[in-house]
Amino acid sequence: MATMGDVARAAGVSVSTVSHVLNGTRVVAPDTRARVEAAVAGLAYRRNGLARSLARRETRTVGVAVSALTNPYFGPLVSALNGELERRGYTVLVGDTGDEPAHEAAVVERMLDQRVAGLLLAPTAAAGGGVVPQVQAQGVPVVLVDRHTDAACDQVVPLNREPVEHLVDHLADLGHTRVAAVAGLPGLDTTAERLDGYRAVVARRGLDDDPALVLPGRSRADDAQRAVGAAFAGPGRPTAVVVLNNAMTIGTLRALRDLGLAVPDDVALVCYDDFEWADLFRPRLTAVRQDLDGMARRAVELLLGRLAGDGHAPVLERVTASLRHRESCGCGPQAPALGWPEAVQAADGGVPAAP
Repeated sequence: MATMGDVARAAGVSVSTVSHVLNGTRVVAPDTRARVEAAVAGLAYRRNGLARSLARRETRTVGVAVSALTNPYFGPLVSALNGELERRGYTVLVGDTGDEPAHEAAVVERMLDQRVAGLLLAPTAAAGGGVVPQVQAQGVPVVLVDRHTDAACDQVVPLNREPVEHLVDHLADLGHTRVAAVAGLPGLDTTAERLDGYRAVVARRGLDDDPALVLPGRSRADDAQRAVGAAFAGPGRPTAVVVLNNAMTIGTLRALRDLGLAVPDDVALVCYDDFEWADLFRPRLTAVRQDLDGMARRAVELLLGRLAGDGHAPVLERVTASLRHRESCGCGPQAPALGWPEAVQAADGGVPAAP
């Protein structure tokens, strides 16, 4: 690989002159610039961005650490974050935490070793702020996305409770009283808040308050498949189910298929998290769709603001959601659109004020 010294020798100039030509830091005579550019082309020289960044003690790389990249939800979120950062001239380093606190710590440590300028993190269910203090102790700004904790940093997360309340209310309006909930990984705020929404409607509408109706999906397709398969196999099975993330929706659909139960004829189904291909299912899935682009845009704005020296107090911002009302709830393909409260969806799909 050619070096800047090789270019200087080929052009008959000093290394500093090559640097000025490449970085535009000083006016260089046209004939000298032409010789340098010809040498760069002839030697196929590429600037070492990493070495330059390390010399300046800064990089234009941002770490993105999320759990389970195989989850249908996190792929589009990472893509949205990557797009926002690339538009601003940053390179993205992605790591899969596996939803394991110890692995999360190792992934983040490797990112810090790579001198990332900042970190966007969907945290695991770790105690004590998880890895956030570790990152902040090294002077690296961090913004949490999708999930929030008690850590003292900026956090951009979706509305969780209100959309689930609306889904369960809809099932109750359709006459269902025995409604199951497939719950995510214990210890996550998303799991707790979505279950709070489910339980609030169960209490308010007088639905069957059987603890066995809360099924341990643990945010994974295979766990959801086992839990739903066991709960719906026997007598007195639920007539409806709300699934609280899209990986578990896949497992739920597999379990119902294996049991020979049809959606929505035998079991009405609604879910939190939409799929890009959810309307390809038959029946099409009634689902809450998160504004991933809005979440990514706001998280990147906050992170770059911190990199620029913003010193305001940490903020927690909630990104609104929308409803895709389809047929899996049992309404039929010609069902009118449901009313979607303003508390759940802002008219412009924007970010409401921090609570």
